[in-house]
Amino acid sequence: MKRVFSTLLMSFMFLAMQAQIHTPVKWKIKLEDSGKPEKEIVFTAVADKGWHLYDMNLPAGGPVSTSITYETMKGAELVGKVVSSVAPTSVYDELFAMNLRWYSGTVTFTQKIKVTDAKAFKLAGELEFMACNDETCLPPERVEFSFNRKNITMTDAGVVAGESDDQAAADSLSLAQGTDSLSVSADGENAGQLVNPTKIAEALSDNVDLWTPVIDELKAFGESPLDGTDSSLLFIFLAGFAGGFIALLTPCVWPMIPMTVSFFLKRTKNKKKAIKDAVMYGVSIIVIYLALGLLITGIFGASALNDLSTNAVFNLLFFALLVLFAVSFFGAFEMVLPSSWTNKLDAKADSTSGILSIFFMAFTLALVSFSCTGPIIGTLLVQAASMGSIVAPAVGMFGFAFALAIPFSVFAIFPNMLQSMPKSGGWLNSVKVVLGFLELALALKFFSVADLAYGWRILDRETFLVLWIVIFAMLGFYLLGKIRFSHDSELKYVSVPRLFMAIVSLAFAVYMVPGLWGAPLKSISAFAPPLYTQDFNLYEDEVHAQFDDYEAGMAYAKKNNKPVMIDFSGYGCVNCRKMEASVWTNPGVKQIIENDYVLITLFVDDKTKLPEVIEIEEHGKTRKLKTVGDKWSYLQRSKFGANAQPFYVLLDNNGKPLSHSYAYDEDVNKYIQFLQGGLKNYKK
Repeated sequence: MKRVFSTLLMSFMFLAMQAQIHTPVKWKIKLEDSGKPEKEIVFTAVADKGWHLYDMNLPAGGPVSTSITYETMKGAELVGKVVSSVAPTSVYDELFAMNLRWYSGTVTFTQKIKVTDAKAFKLAGELEFMACNDETCLPPERVEFSFNRKNITMTDAGVVAGESDDQAAADSLSLAQGTDSLSVSADGENAGQLVNPTKIAEALSDNVDLWTPVIDELKAFGESPLDGTDSSLLFIFLAGFAGGFIALLTPCVWPMIPMTVSFFLKRTKNKKKAIKDAVMYGVSIIVIYLALGLLITGIFGASALNDLSTNAVFNLLFFALLVLFAVSFFGAFEMVLPSSWTNKLDAKADSTSGILSIFFMAFTLALVSFSCTGPIIGTLLVQAASMGSIVAPAVGMFGFAFALAIPFSVFAIFPNMLQSMPKSGGWLNSVKVVLGFLELALALKFFSVADLAYGWRILDRETFLVLWIVIFAMLGFYLLGKIRFSHDSELKYVSVPRLFMAIVSLAFAVYMVPGLWGAPLKSISAFAPPLYTQDFNLYEDEVHAQFDDYEAGMAYAKKNNKPVMIDFSGYGCVNCRKMEASVWTNPGVKQIIENDYVLITLFVDDKTKLPEVIEIEEHGKTRKLKTVGDKWSYLQRSKFGANAQPFYVLLDNNGKPLSHSYAYDEDVNKYIQFLQGGLKNYKK
């Protein structure tokens, strides 16, 4: 029993050490043998949810393309080009000023070959790829493969290469990233000396101590979160809950609360049964809307939902949909479902009894209130789907339905509270108009994504800000009664709540005005187009690294008695640029980095060749370090136990950590605390 517990404990510790090493793309490489000279090499990639890998042959200056290099090819020749099983997602990226193409989910690349000499057949090479998600990018990875005459059969030529037992054992070569059972055959013709783990640092640097792993020391400070999935789902639940609460205040739902609760109380003289029925009514509402969220997930599927956030066509459809909702809320028309649907459900509710009757009544409420709740639900589902999480639509709809169901149950339990409810009136129409303005503002965010994708430059940052300034200024004037729509009641005076909401809306419009001259406006950075799309920008306060070489930067820091900040970055890392634009440009952050630290930026996708290729054994796998980027990527993995970018770590002059690591998080206050904590420990 002790041995079992010890083994489990050791396994847990090993997994904990690897917690920051991401392996989101797994490969399977095999040679499909038809028995004829023409054969196929099949490269199959399976990306985890939310991750993608880039297509082949991207333009120079962009992220690392997926590529296949054949280092050895004897007795065979390539036939045609590599063919992918699915079309890639194509998005125009302003940072790289080019169209980026990538694959999510599962994709297969097929290369046809022709065997010309079965006895001499030998084929070896490596596949290089780069994986990213919405928050981070990993350094380029390489997967090696090799096949020989034992892997093929030439029945049409009358020659069978290899013994049957060898053929069965070596039918295909499967490579799965991140597993200790990986078996790799390295050709070694262009490789340097094989270095064992104890001598790796000596081969890479003159200062071995700088490469000593500090994973345990980092964990002693506590890890920074690298995955925001839980917080994103919490956000979409809260957004759904807020949407359900807002829906309650619309003229389609608010009057239904006292009517429905009174119906249940009058339906039976037994108060307990009436309360039970009202609670079941609320549960039915939750079930109906939750089923709608699950239906959306089932229709689109996980991979399609992941593509929505960057797919230009979908974003244009979302933009048009939200504008349509806004126009409906402004009173141009009502979005009403066919009356026959409502009549049929009414008849079902009357003809049935018990729980089924209550369920049909809840369904009738959903249909009757659709003209008000439809736009809110549509906006919620659009936002949830664009998150790329398969459960987000269901989570959002659960929050919406939960808020919508609460008053029906609460007022049934405490019916006296019905008397204190505000009466229906013109204020309900005002709620719809306010929602219309907010829908219109949100629609521009989706149009911005499509605009960036196609490179139209219609909605650059200053244009976006002008529209938002006008929208929120008009919202403020509407709340003050200066603008009226056809279905609005006459506003005899401005109530205190309307006054405060008008102040907030007008103040927000004024807050955005400096952004026309380049002010960062970090509170809306998630909605507005990037700062680099702005033509007129007076704000130039960027931070640049002093060194791009680890050893040189560490030597300079030791000579000048300063701590070091290592920035593991990548030329193809979009979120690295976001951190530099939104966090490093903060005056407080900029001052600390430039005055108190030696900043070293290491690009893990730097293609500069090393003087000599070095082979290493890492976690049971053979790896080749060929480029400067490979060297820095290995440094990040071996010394710090992480491989995602951006990744920031603070070191003393001996290469020891001064604080926990920091990943992608645009919270400026957290970043300042991170830097100040390192300075405090350095001074100790």
